[in-house]
Amino acid sequence: MARENGASAMEVDDSQSDPNMQKFSINVLQLLKSAQMQHGLRHGDYARYRRYCTARLRRLYRSLKFTHGRGRYARKAVTESCVTEVRFLHLVLYSAERAWSHAMEKRQLPDGPNSRQRIHLIGRLRKAVKWATLFSQLCSVKGDSRTSLEAEAYASYMKANLLFEQDRNWDTALMNFKSARAVYEELGKYGDLENQVLCRERVEELEPSIRYCLHKIGESNLQTSEFLHIGEMEGPALDLFKAKLEVVMAEARTQQAASLTEFHWLGHRFPISNAKTRVAILKAQDLEKDLNGPAAESLSSEKRLTVFDKIFAAYNEARSCIRNELASAGNAENVKDDLNGLDKAVSALLLQQTIERNQLLVSIAKSKLIKRREEKNEKVTKPEELVRLYDLLLQNTADLCDLLTSGRDQKPEEVALAKECELKTLVFRAERCFYLALSYGLAGKRLEAYTLYCRARSLAEEALQRCDSSGSSDETMRRELKTLHDESRSNSCIEHAKGIMEEFKGPENLSKKISTISLSGTDKKLEKLLEKLDVYESAVGDSSVRGVTHIAAFPPAFEAVPRNPIVVDLAYNCIEFPSLESRMKKDKKGFISRLWR
Repeated sequence: MARENGASAMEVDDSQSDPNMQKFSINVLQLLKSAQMQHGLRHGDYARYRRYCTARLRRLYRSLKFTHGRGRYARKAVTESCVTEVRFLHLVLYSAERAWSHAMEKRQLPDGPNSRQRIHLIGRLRKAVKWATLFSQLCSVKGDSRTSLEAEAYASYMKANLLFEQDRNWDTALMNFKSARAVYEELGKYGDLENQVLCRERVEELEPSIRYCLHKIGESNLQTSEFLHIGEMEGPALDLFKAKLEVVMAEARTQQAASLTEFHWLGHRFPISNAKTRVAILKAQDLEKDLNGPAAESLSSEKRLTVFDKIFAAYNEARSCIRNELASAGNAENVKDDLNGLDKAVSALLLQQTIERNQLLVSIAKSKLIKRREEKNEKVTKPEELVRLYDLLLQNTADLCDLLTSGRDQKPEEVALAKECELKTLVFRAERCFYLALSYGLAGKRLEAYTLYCRARSLAEEALQRCDSSGSSDETMRRELKTLHDESRSNSCIEHAKGIMEEFKGPENLSKKISTISLSGTDKKLEKLLEKLDVYESAVGDSSVRGVTHIAAFPPAFEAVPRNPIVVDLAYNCIEFPSLESRMKKDKKGFISRLWR
């Protein structure tokens, strides 16, 4: 497959008669992008891509007969005089890709590269820069103008990656990134549509690294937290930038954590002594700002769910640190009280974020329930799924209420939050009743659906009364409750009417079905295809044929088959047979035999 991709991405200009003066053409970006997407980098698997590059190089060396000796290793250098066909250029290109993928594999270690692994990582990047520079030099002589330009951009990109990883010479790294961007911008104006799209994607992937270099030099006004939005882009060229961004954000949170000595929650103040707890809480708070900030409306549902997962991970990490510290606190009562209060606060925040996430899932499910199915493969939400989500919300609010009312000295803020949880519980119960009634209605159970709709309406009325009495300012909740009340009333009337219609039509339908029953067995029999093989009737694609075509009756009917007769002899036990002793032969014994008897 790689050979076919190489053949499709390269052309050789045979206009020159001298083989040494041939100009080779390689679409470098298209060739590498195809190989990367097909061999691991679609999922970020750099180890698989490195194995592919190694196998590709082995095949190239053997096919070109450019091996390094059979016995003792004697390396052959690729020079200008050696390049007699385009595969020699592929040798150098895939050598650079193998070194680069090895470095990126080290970068993706679970706990990050240690000092020894980092030295190896930088060494592999240097090797990639060496091969990329050689590739650019060979293409400047043996390649056409476009190939030479792409090779130069590739070499600049590799040099910038090395400097980016070394955290030094940001001016040189910026210059190389800009040089690569300028080349790809120009190449994106020409060629076929696929090549233009690839060049524009590469320009977009280089942009965050350029902005980061400007930030390190001091020529950018971007704050460190604003790079999180830049890091949401995808692409192999951004993996090194994302790894660097995570390190920078961790350092920024560590610096901010030094000033975070107390945690304020619902009128309580809890001291924080553990640095890991501070960093985890700060990370969760930064992510909450992304969800509640001005740019939250532009986030899609999938990205919001991803941010929620990161918030849960941060709060769970903070809670585990607090509980480990609580286990090693000893007999210090004051320290234990502060840690227990901090654990309660973090657990309450975690439950609040869980409720918000489940409400987001409910809104997504409602949109799929209301929206008509436009595509055949689109999944439509069932009312039972909404019932399950509201069960989870009721469990979350119950846990939060228990947690808020478990303390001895409660602040007014805690009491207000507990009342808000009780109100949310009532709203969730009303919503659950509504969708449970909807599921019963779809199943044809009118009585149960009518009862549940009435129950949902009464719960909605009670929730509205509590909103008015508590002076809640949540207009969205009021509007949703009023809509729920009106829909419950209208649906209850519909179910009531359907139930009455079915009750009146029931005897009529039953009488119609009974009237069609034939006692003489002369009712119409559905003929099967096996019973009328001598008559041709079109059963496939004929609009006049109604119903499904039946080939044969299954299971087959019972048929009478011949059988040997079974005779039951009832007179045998009553017959008296004559004695035959007179006809039986008697044994004659001698004198000696009688003595031994």
